[in-house]
Amino acid sequence: MKTKLQQELNSYLSSKVKFTPYYKTMKQIVSSTLFEEQFQEILLSLEKEDSNSAKSFKLYLDTVIINMQSKIAKYKASVYFDDEKVKDIENQGFVIPFYSDEAEETYVLLGILKKTTDLNNI
Repeated sequence: MKTKLQQELNSYLSSKVKFTPYYKTMKQIVSSTLFEEQFQEILLSLEKEDSNSAKSFKLYLDTVIINMQSKIAKYKASVYFDDEKVKDIENQGFVIPFYSDEAEETYVLLGILKKTTDLNNI
C-alpha cells in the first residue's frame, strides 16, 4: 500500500495527473484516484451493513476534511512517508495520508486506509 500512496504523491508532484477537487467549489483540497477508489469501497462496505452508518461516516469525514486547513498543526507526520509535508488524519479507525503543498496552497488526499498498529503491513 505504501507504494501506491507514493505513486499518487509522485504523480501529483510531477504534474502527470490533474487531481480532482474534493468538493467542486474547493480547489485547495484535491483527492487522488486512489483516495476516491478506496473511499467508495469503504462507503459501499458500510452501506451493506447499514446505510445510516455510511451516511454518518461520510458526513463526519467531510467535516474533518473541510476543516483540515485550520487544524493542520495538530496532524502528525505520516507513518507512510519520510516527508514532513505528508501528514496523517486519523478518523473513525481510518488513516488519510495527505500532502501539504504550501507553494500551491493545496492539500492532496493520497488515500484512505484502515488504521493498523502493525507498521510492517504498510
